[in-house]
Amino acid sequence: MGYTIAVVGATGAVGTQMIKMLEESSLPIDKMRYLSSSRSAGKVLKFKEQNITVEETKKDSFEGVDIALFSAGGGTSAKFAPYAVKSGAVVVDNTSFFRQNSNVPLVVPEVNAHAMEEHNGIIACPNCSTIQMMVALEPIRQKWGLERIIVSTYQAVSGAGSLAIEETKRELKEAVVDGINPKDLKADILPASGDKKHFPIAFNALAQIDVFTDNDYTFEEMKMTNETKKIMEDDSIAVSATCVRIPVLSGHSESVYIETKDTAVIADVKKAIAEFPGAILEDDPSQQIYPQAVNAVGKKETFVGRIRKDLDAKKGIHMWVVSDNLLKGAAWNSVQIAEKLHERGLVHPTTELKFELK
Repeated sequence: MGYTIAVVGATGAVGTQMIKMLEESSLPIDKMRYLSSSRSAGKVLKFKEQNITVEETKKDSFEGVDIALFSAGGGTSAKFAPYAVKSGAVVVDNTSFFRQNSNVPLVVPEVNAHAMEEHNGIIACPNCSTIQMMVALEPIRQKWGLERIIVSTYQAVSGAGSLAIEETKRELKEAVVDGINPKDLKADILPASGDKKHFPIAFNALAQIDVFTDNDYTFEEMKMTNETKKIMEDDSIAVSATCVRIPVLSGHSESVYIETKDTAVIADVKKAIAEFPGAILEDDPSQQIYPQAVNAVGKKETFVGRIRKDLDAKKGIHMWVVSDNLLKGAAWNSVQIAEKLHERGLVHPTTELKFELK
């Protein structure tokens, strides 16, 4: 007997990838439901060879649903995820809304699948940049421990949604074909759609992803900090992030500096990463082999390279980490969680609703 699976936000950039990942998944699926806003309701999407009409997301949309994958914005998750749980579904939420909720496990399956065991009906996917960093660092943490992480990200515009992708394409065309000076391009979305000012991304790098918090870090940077500590179950790890948007359509890249608790030999670090599930080592400077965003697009794995000792800090290590932000950073991680729920016999209604119905 298979599951009934609902995808909330089915027509969005991540939702469409979730559908693709479910088509390739090992999950036993009997029925698919596609849910969205009223604007997209009525569209017809496929699941394998079957036509499925997109429905508007409502409070009663989840009757008979076993697993609901959410990727339609935090407001949608806040409003409808508790109703999905009340209806008997297990929710895998790809937004930031539940990530720091103490009742919600925050899961990267290769790293902390055990956290799902006591779920209360909702499991959260971490931020896309956090996910790939966790896959790269967990094999190191297991063997040598971690004291400090300093990460600088180079994030693709697809992380800001389909409108950001279109804005980037338009700006690049206007700059290259029409000869408009990049600084004179009109921007409406980036760096953050909800902020006061918008700046062109074409031929530019924007040191702002999401809006700024009171401590002058952005919400994106604080997500990476707080999520790392929660996933690794260690508040003592010092984490600091600088998140930058660059004019790449898909594929996030990160420069990661770490300090381990115990001294590690670089050859051993490379071996540990190469053997870790979901990680692929691409590291041969003599042949100019290192991870690249264009090569990661469409792949589920996290690619790690440029691994080298810091020249001054005995326990310092630098590396370069790349992954497809729409797949491992979102859709694939969500489907992996669903697969783990199935494998561990955890697809069952929660006994007590711990989330507010609005």
